Amino acid sequence: MAKLRVASLFCGCGGTDVGLLGGFDFIGKHYANNNIEIVYANDINDNACKLFEANFNLKPDNRDIRKVQCTELPEFDILTGGFPCQSFSIVAQNPKRLGVNDEKGKLFFEMCRILKETKPKCFVAENVKGILTANKKSAFPLILQEFAESGYDLQYAILNAADFGVPQKRERVIIVGFRKDLNIRFKFPTVPITNETEYVPLKKVLEKHVPEKYYFSAKAVQGMLKNRESMNKGRAQDITKPCNTVGAHLAKVSLNSTDPVLFENNRYRRFTPREVARIQSFPEEYKLTCSETAQYQALGNAIPPVMFWYVAQAISRHLTKKASI
Repeated sequence: MAKLRVASLFCGCGGTDVGLLGGFDFIGKHYANNNIEIVYANDINDNACKLFEANFNLKPDNRDIRKVQCTELPEFDILTGGFPCQSFSIVAQNPKRLGVNDEKGKLFFEMCRILKETKPKCFVAENVKGILTANKKSAFPLILQEFAESGYDLQYAILNAADFGVPQKRERVIIVGFRKDLNIRFKFPTVPITNETEYVPLKKVLEKHVPEKYYFSAKAVQGMLKNRESMNKGRAQDITKPCNTVGAHLAKVSLNSTDPVLFENNRYRRFTPREVARIQSFPEEYKLTCSETAQYQALGNAIPPVMFWYVAQAISRHLTKKASI
């Protein structure tokens, strides 16, 4: 069977795309090639596009997706998109979650527009778990309805990256749709890890020698201890378990924030960009370019490649089976 061709919207630094392609190693395990190729990518963030281009030998279109005409796109079989999630995230309290009332929250309509006009075999959409409760639980049914009315049979699931061998507890909503005429009822992959004692621990991906710049100053630690009664949830990580969810603001992490930090050798520190890449399950050969701030932002927004590899494998298997009938 010819390679499945993918158009990757809101591609970011390419976590989805590493998983789609396969053919990489992570913590001693090989993730096979999925017989997929990326033929188009789009993201409005310049730094994310630079990271993507450095790793995929494909220059993303960095225009606003609303300005991209379907006639400009190459032929493709699968449309993917982790449409902007800030509007739906439970941590987005300032301003409060706006969901589909926010301009960024409306960008899933662009996926629907492209689906209606190009009619690929399949699409995959991803977002934070908070999408289920946004707009007093009215946003998600609307999103499902719009995708279904674009001509697709849908299945969705909440996947936890830790269940797939990623050293991070990161829950995401994945929506998969197959074009109605294909009559495919998609089944999400069975999780390979069903017992929390078998989760990949954070300690597996930590650096042995970390530069001084990643450690918090004594002044920052004293400030945190002074306000300990009112500080947000304690985020010093238990390295024998998967890490809490890493976010896009790790470059500005503080000891009073909700972002995870480490406590080692009686000192607090933030993660290095390479550690964040590993926590997200990017392979070691993934190139980290641009500034560290840009790396933290792009990596924190990414989909864990290993988790997405399982989804991509299941999609490829369904389409291959259909083609052989």
